[in-house]
Amino acid sequence: MTLLQAILMGLIQGLTEFLPVSSSGHLALFKILFKVETDTGILFDVLLHVGTLIAICIVYYRDLWKLIVEGCCILRDSFANIAIFFRKTIRKEEESYIRVISSSYRKFVMLIIVSTIPTGIIGIAGKDAVSRAAEVLIVPGICLIVTAVLLFTADHLKDGEKFPKHVSYTNAFGIGIAQGIATLPGLSRSGTTITACLVSGFNRNFAVKYSFIMSIPAILGALVLELKDVIGAGGVKIGGMEILYYIIGMLTAGGVGYVCIKTMLVIVRRKKFTIFAVYCLIAGAVSIGGYFYLA
Repeated sequence: MTLLQAILMGLIQGLTEFLPVSSSGHLALFKILFKVETDTGILFDVLLHVGTLIAICIVYYRDLWKLIVEGCCILRDSFANIAIFFRKTIRKEEESYIRVISSSYRKFVMLIIVSTIPTGIIGIAGKDAVSRAAEVLIVPGICLIVTAVLLFTADHLKDGEKFPKHVSYTNAFGIGIAQGIATLPGLSRSGTTITACLVSGFNRNFAVKYSFIMSIPAILGALVLELKDVIGAGGVKIGGMEILYYIIGMLTAGGVGYVCIKTMLVIVRRKKFTIFAVYCLIAGAVSIGGYFYLA
């Protein structure tokens, strides 16, 4: 992989991770069409996602800090309730349990955890299948057309009113399944999860926030799995210059991604998905046509 290819893939990742046109699908198409070779599986793809993860952390740092604080408080109160249980059981003391989920941000933490469970299961179980799918031109093409359908649907859904307090854990689990399926190249993660949020009745601004924040544990989990596999296979098989290219690509993705998050907030609020739906439909049709032409 050359420096130019790394920068171009960083630009593609930054533009397409948050705009609903599928970053994995565009990266797969880029690799197939320009015969980009990396000797570390999808590690570079994961690092590009880490770059956009950094952008998420910058945009939503206040929310993330509150989620971390409230997550620690959930653990504290949960252990306190365990201690109360034993005191009530052994010493027969009369003591009330602490209400653990006592605020919107605590509920937000639990919703993210519930969403992450099916995403993780699907991601681990389907990892090899996703890697193989990214090598066949027709798969991103079909998935891009599915993304177009989802985006058309999102634009015609009524505005919801749900914030964390009103969101059920069943909603969160279903959105986690949607995120897991969206690992397929060509299925937009943001488009799929935001549509799932809107179908569940989320407020539009909260749908965007939830979609982006719930991606953080999924990206970190994917990075850990990839690093484990690379190291377990005998170490990272890349040279010093290629490591530099990986880092440059990651930083490019982060910088462009920051701008696109801000853009996405406006797009969802104003129901402007249609132009992206048309783009995905055309890109999908071209990809499918290219598959049969090259076959």
